[in-house]
Amino acid sequence: MSIEVLVPNLPESVSDATLITWHKQAGDFVTKNENLVDLETDKVVLEVTAPESGVLSQILKENGAIVTGGEILALMESEGAQELPPVNENKSTSYTAPEHTEEDIPLSPSVRRLLHENTLDPSAIQGSGKSGRLTKTDVLDHLNKQTPAPVKKQNAAVATQTATVAAQNIASLPIEPAKVTSNLRPEQRVAMTRLRAKVAERLLQAQQNAAMLTTFNEVNMQNVIDLRNQYKTRFEQKHAAKLGFMSFFVKASIEALKRFPAINASIDGNDIIYHGYYDLGIAVSTPRGLIVPVLHDADQLDFAGIEKNIADFGEKARAGTLTYDDLKGGTFTITNGGVFGSMLSTPILNPPQCAILGMHAIKERAVVENGQIVIRPIMYLALSYDHRLVDGREAVQFLVTIKECLEAPAHLLLNI
Repeated sequence: MSIEVLVPNLPESVSDATLITWHKQAGDFVTKNENLVDLETDKVVLEVTAPESGVLSQILKENGAIVTGGEILALMESEGAQELPPVNENKSTSYTAPEHTEEDIPLSPSVRRLLHENTLDPSAIQGSGKSGRLTKTDVLDHLNKQTPAPVKKQNAAVATQTATVAAQNIASLPIEPAKVTSNLRPEQRVAMTRLRAKVAERLLQAQQNAAMLTTFNEVNMQNVIDLRNQYKTRFEQKHAAKLGFMSFFVKASIEALKRFPAINASIDGNDIIYHGYYDLGIAVSTPRGLIVPVLHDADQLDFAGIEKNIADFGEKARAGTLTYDDLKGGTFTITNGGVFGSMLSTPILNPPQCAILGMHAIKERAVVENGQIVIRPIMYLALSYDHRLVDGREAVQFLVTIKECLEAPAHLLLNI
């Protein structure tokens, strides 16, 4: 019996998707729920799995095709239609099922691509992710430990690796300026990923459609650091989650948003929408680009709940398994450039939100306290806001509220 492999229903905000990679070829035997193909949308990578066990008889959409919800990607013959997998009459060897299936080791789309491009056996690599899951870092580390091999044909998406190999080849050539001049300036043109294109579109939209302004302040992190150092071991033992700085910033932001509701609002035409809930976006950098998973109803989460959700977002982002529900909505965003060493920046709004908080690196600085010069761990904060909706007074007082909450974290714990 012939079975259709369909593009899953896409959310209303997504009109189409790009077919990235087929993991099976026509004639391959597949098991039910085994991933067949990856589809990339503006936000996430979707895995299309086999609806039944059987043989992939015909592929109708090739890599790079633009598809919409409900389109037919391929045809399968169910397992019950024939006793044995088909034998290609043009070949003397009969079909044998692969020794290792993807059900043995759960793999993300980015990991599958690396394994396929480098012809690697996933069972030969030790996974460091949750429940032994194989991560992209594990595969890259495994490749780095292997003896260098001749350069193989690579997918256009790995432009950086290609440029590195080309530079190494050039460096190994004899010094003959007249012959190698044309090879000293390599270039490679690759198409933007859908995520990168969407990020570019939204950032440009924010610059063009909002009266964006940024205000700055600094916060003494000494009390937060002392509190964290005192309780982080007990916190981790009780909640099975690490106590980071982000939960303090989430709690401080919620307190400030409650005092200044306009910063938790958005503009829709000539109307202002005041949100009576607090869905905080946490910007996460991934190999595919910047994404912002959302902590829904963040005001109802305790410190442990916030830390667990953020850790889960990070793991999903690296594995490429974030869902639309993880990215949907958001009334305010926090971005932490400090993890990359940023000292100061002006973050760009995440429309239709009207404000975004930028965190930066913590550095020891000389400050004056009670007439004395002392050394304290200081972080610069930046709040970018839409001046059409938020006045400068509100923006400055909002940032001062966050500063006060962090410098006296008892405010957060005692709700005062």
